[in-house]
Amino acid sequence: MSAYPIVVITGATSGLGQLVAIELAKRGTHLVLTARSKDRAEMTRKMIKDFAPETEIDFFFGDLSLMEDVKRVGNEIKAVYSKVDALVNNAGLHAFEQRITSEGFAEMIAVNYLAPWLLTYTLQQSLVKSGNARIINVASEASRNHGELKLPEDLTNTSTFTARGSSMLYGKTKLFEIMFTGELARQLSGTGVTVNALNPGFNVTGLGRELWFASILECILKFLHIGDPRKGADIITRLVVEPQYDGMTGGYFNVGTGTPIVPVYPGGDITMQNKLWNLTKELLQQRGFIL
Repeated sequence: MSAYPIVVITGATSGLGQLVAIELAKRGTHLVLTARSKDRAEMTRKMIKDFAPETEIDFFFGDLSLMEDVKRVGNEIKAVYSKVDALVNNAGLHAFEQRITSEGFAEMIAVNYLAPWLLTYTLQQSLVKSGNARIINVASEASRNHGELKLPEDLTNTSTFTARGSSMLYGKTKLFEIMFTGELARQLSGTGVTVNALNPGFNVTGLGRELWFASILECILKFLHIGDPRKGADIITRLVVEPQYDGMTGGYFNVGTGTPIVPVYPGGDITMQNKLWNLTKELLQQRGFIL
């Protein structure tokens, strides 16, 4: 087993995840990273090694829009590491048109909500074995623009939407992450595992890459010093390592200050959190992804 804390990070070959991986590498962490592309993984490995040559880095490959891959990756990680000290559910997608996965889910719901739910569920025992593991879910204040909540329909809704309508669905997936955080924190109470969500702020990363003007917008924002992703990476890193968050669980923290935010309704509603959890579990059981 590694002498260093083992941290699993999704979406670590670009954007916030990559910056967090570099920061954690500098602090002496054994990195376990998920990736889709072998090329991007190798590029990321080289980049991290430039900053921290001694870092142990292991990659597990899969497409996080497919629950079959999420389950396989989770089981592969579990088979290699008897315990996991932190899990950062960072991978995210803002799609500007509806795409439906081969498993029949809307891609944005699959990547932003079902994947972190299932990966966390699969790795739960490995996290508990750590004794004081931390689960960090990258949510967003975009959750405030979530439209009308309809459960269980929202979990399987594959209706088309416009680029403008995409923001509401993206917000809904981030609201679900906040709700999932609250429910899981209660379920893991007494195990030593804490579960927190965060708002990374507005970041110039690959999240909006589907917009035709994304590269132009990125140049303008960088020139104006708006949307610096290092701030988003900083709050994630702090939630993984800083003693001030020891024992804190079920929280939702803000970029910059690191202070708690009260989520939009029903983000903090215990009954709704529990309902969402049960419906998600039921759905994934029906589709054969969990027992």
